Amino acid sequence: MSARILVVDDEEDLELLVRQRFRRRIRKGEFEFVFAHNGKEALAQLEEYSDIRLVLSDINMPVMDGLTLLSQLKSDNSDVCAVIVSAYGDMANIRTAMNRGAFDFVTKPIDFNDLQLTIDKTLRHIEMLQEALASRDRLTALKQELVVASQVQTAVLPAALPVTEQFDVHASMTPAREIGGDFYDFFSVDDDHMGLVIADVSDKGIPAALFTMVSRALLKAAARNHASPAHCLHEVNELVSQENDACMFVTLFYAVLDLRDGRLVYSNGGHNPPRLVRAGEVQEVPATGDIALGVALDHDFHDAELPLHIGDTLFLYTDGITEACNAAEEEYGEQRLDDLLHELCDVGAADTVEAVVNAVEEFAGGVAQFDDMTCMALRLNSTRSG
Repeated sequence: MSARILVVDDEEDLELLVRQRFRRRIRKGEFEFVFAHNGKEALAQLEEYSDIRLVLSDINMPVMDGLTLLSQLKSDNSDVCAVIVSAYGDMANIRTAMNRGAFDFVTKPIDFNDLQLTIDKTLRHIEMLQEALASRDRLTALKQELVVASQVQTAVLPAALPVTEQFDVHASMTPAREIGGDFYDFFSVDDDHMGLVIADVSDKGIPAALFTMVSRALLKAAARNHASPAHCLHEVNELVSQENDACMFVTLFYAVLDLRDGRLVYSNGGHNPPRLVRAGEVQEVPATGDIALGVALDHDFHDAELPLHIGDTLFLYTDGITEACNAAEEEYGEQRLDDLLHELCDVGAADTVEAVVNAVEEFAGGVAQFDDMTCMALRLNSTRSG
């Protein structure tokens, strides 16, 4: 690509010298020169040729000198790079020119070998600067895309989880990056059943967010077709395992609560075991012996049943809670979580979630989180039969 260079000098014979000395590079299309005899003409040329990035300017000229031209370029926030030409020994003007933003200088009488080296160096600098600006623009665009993606991801989560006479449920998700790989949901399956899910995708960032949204949509669709959580996980697993070139997977706990009697049927696809808080005791919800979704195409998932009693709280979480680290690289751990849940046995779902999140953040002590932190609590207040 040809570099268009503006030469500003009131010496009439300089144009002929420049064209003669750089004729080969002009002929090859590497350089294209534009000429002006003072700063005012230079500004007009810059307005006409928007692709000029290098100005080679004398200092002492009529109408508008080179120092004034430099000030004008700076005030216009121009991305043009300037090289000043000055008489040998005129260090005062050279210093002023550098202070006003000149990239480099050459002295008169001009050594054209030195001038060629200076032009090449300046053009390399301009190229690197343009690449840096392009990278900055791409980064800015990417950040904007991440903001939009985060807004989309937040929008698909339940806007407000319900609180009824029968139950109250609350959740929190804090991504480690702009967007996360965790998700949760709580939705009506039919008049008598509610579905609740928490999941953690094996990656972070945009790929994980996309996989997350696909998995969530597939699960909600499967829940309309299957009463069994295991059958739902089986269908989702079949779909996410096909053509999974990125080898991503998702751990997922999905349960269906029967509002008539509090019976909870669930299937655990390799996820952290939830906790059942009952009468001051904290119990680990038994696993179903199943693996994460996206790992094996033909895995058969299993159902398990857990009767919830009035006053029970079911607490679900991702490993960003228990694996949060402090400055000493200690993990928050399951024992601290169980001890805290024991203290929270008589509080509602919202207070339980808030207390856990605050405790983990206090434990981390400002250490940047490396994983998404998500948790969800469901407290059974009554059943339709009672």
